[in-house]
Amino acid sequence: MASDSTPVAGLKIMSYNMHGFHRGCPALNDAIVQYSPDLILLQEHWLTPANLYLFDSHFVNYFSFGSSAMSEKVEPDMRGRQFWGVVILVKSSLRKETSTIHCSDRYVIVKVRNYLFVNIYLPCSGNADRQLVCDDVLSDIGGWLSRYHDCSVVMAGDFNVNLDGTDSVASSILDFVSDYSLSRCDELFPSEKRSTFNSIKL
Repeated sequence: MASDSTPVAGLKIMSYNMHGFHRGCPALNDAIVQYSPDLILLQEHWLTPANLYLFDSHFVNYFSFGSSAMSEKVEPDMRGRQFWGVVILVKSSLRKETSTIHCSDRYVIVKVRNYLFVNIYLPCSGNADRQLVCDDVLSDIGGWLSRYHDCSVVMAGDFNVNLDGTDSVASSILDFVSDYSLSRCDELFPSEKRSTFNSIKL
C-alpha cells in the first residue's frame, strides 16, 4: 500500500516473511546481493528479545528497528511460541535521515526523510479474536498516520488475507486503504498479481 504511485524518493523497498531468522537468512542474503534494497520489512523472525542483536551483527550494512513477540513466551511457566515479530532494516547510509516512530509486536513504523514506512503482521485465519486484533492494529496505525499527516506512507508486510476475497479482515483492510487514501501496489501490475504463499489445511 502507498499514499501515491510515484517512486519513493529513489529508495528500493523489500518485504519478506522469514519464517524464522535462521531459515530466512539465506534467501535474504541473496536478495541483498542481487537488489541492494534500502529498506527491508521483515515479518516472523521468531527471535527472543535477547537475540534481536542478530540483525545488526548479521546484516552489517543495515541497522534495525523492531520488536519480539516472544517476551512472554520465554517466561518459565509459559508454553508454545508466538510465530511473529517484525523488524525493519535500513541501510546504514540512511541513518541520519531515519527515526523510529513506533514498535510493537505486530507492526513497526519508521520515518525516512518525509516517508512513513509501516511493516505489519496480521494474524492468520483461525486465530482467536483475529478480527478484533486486526481492527485494533489498524486503528493504532491509523492514529500514527494521522499524527504524521504531512508524510507520504508506504505500508507492507504479511496481511494474511486475500484482499480480493470476502473475508471480513479483507474488508477492514480495504476500508483502511480508502480512509487514508492509500493505493494497493499489487493493482499496478494486474497481470502479475498472484499469491506469494498459500497454506493448505489437510
